[in-house]
Amino acid sequence: MAMRIIAGEWRGRPIVAPAGDTTRPTADRTRETLFSMLTSRLGGFTDRHVIDLFAGSGALGLEALSRGAATCRFVERDRAALTALTTNVTKLGAAARATILPASVETLRLGSPLAAIIMVDPPYRQGDPAVLLSRIRDMGWLAPDGWISYESAHGEPVMADGLTVRATRDVGKARLTLLTLDRA
Repeated sequence: MAMRIIAGEWRGRPIVAPAGDTTRPTADRTRETLFSMLTSRLGGFTDRHVIDLFAGSGALGLEALSRGAATCRFVERDRAALTALTTNVTKLGAAARATILPASVETLRLGSPLAAIIMVDPPYRQGDPAVLLSRIRDMGWLAPDGWISYESAHGEPVMADGLTVRATRDVGKARLTLLTLDRA
């Protein structure tokens, strides 16, 4: 699958997808919609800290870096995906702002800085999104005014206690959901 960075510093630059069929890269059109949704709510990505969970090729986090994010922590455990991710970070010259964590989201421990944006793109229909979202909430990775973007299949319920769904949009086979921490 041919992929590219959509906007920002690396606009139009190609990125590679992982070999094999264990990873489902986010389509350009879906990424474009997601970043439009986030930009309209955040105003932009400049100087923001991002976490890309189930990073795959790194397309989501690299798009955020291209648009000015200060840092991105990429979390991925699949070997083919890690190879593609490392290749993409190197090709774009993003190593100074990127940290690749070869780990499982279920066992991951992250420290500071808190993320303004956590992008979650797990395999469709494998596991309960509420369990994963609850873990993200409980681990304290998200800044109090931060946003979570969650990509799922159509009809897959995306919600968890302590989080508020702020927007959903269907794009192709994907459903994009934006959530924030409940306000006390």
